[in-house]
Amino acid sequence: MELAVEKREISKNTNTLRREGILPAVVYGRGNESTPIAVNRKIFEKLFRTAGESTVIQLSGLGATKDVLIQQVDVHPVTGEAIHADFYAIQKGQKVTVSVPLEFDGVSPAVKDFGGILTKVMHELEIECEPKDLPHAIHVDISALTALDSQIHVSDLKLPASAKISVEPETVVAMISVAQEEPVDAPVADISAIEISEDRGKKEEEAAPEGDTNE
Repeated sequence: MELAVEKREISKNTNTLRREGILPAVVYGRGNESTPIAVNRKIFEKLFRTAGESTVIQLSGLGATKDVLIQQVDVHPVTGEAIHADFYAIQKGQKVTVSVPLEFDGVSPAVKDFGGILTKVMHELEIECEPKDLPHAIHVDISALTALDSQIHVSDLKLPASAKISVEPETVVAMISVAQEEPVDAPVADISAIEISEDRGKKEEEAAPEGDTNE
């Protein structure tokens, strides 16, 4: 993916740029001086929806083309429009560490046929790899969940050959769980009420007048 940018004059008011449809941004990285840049906001937002933060983008317009990652995007709290972006420039030969989103595909027989519940334990996976191998997303095939005790582990995922992970291979990514019926507790008799009732009955019986014994 390629994005055309241009150097930005610090003296120009950023609010003025935004009103003109220009997104103020900055590009920086190891061995790269921080450079203020400007980019068409609508073009950036369209690219960001596709690329996210885990896709390498080529920035043009700064002399030599730079491979970058979108590091951070600030948005307006009301309109949701992007108001600033940070790009991280990648040096040649440098590996990058990125949290890549997981995308769950397929149909689980355990859910479809046995009424199991799909539980997604992880939603992203942090990997370190060469920029050229960095995937936009990691696909998880849930059709492997065939029984009510099935699980998918990190070791089951298809990752780039150069990728290194920061978690144990046996970490659970997704699993099948079964709905448990909550036991219904039997009502507990109020023993104190019974005792009070018995005591009241005895007192009433003792207080009752004796019957007439005269013939």
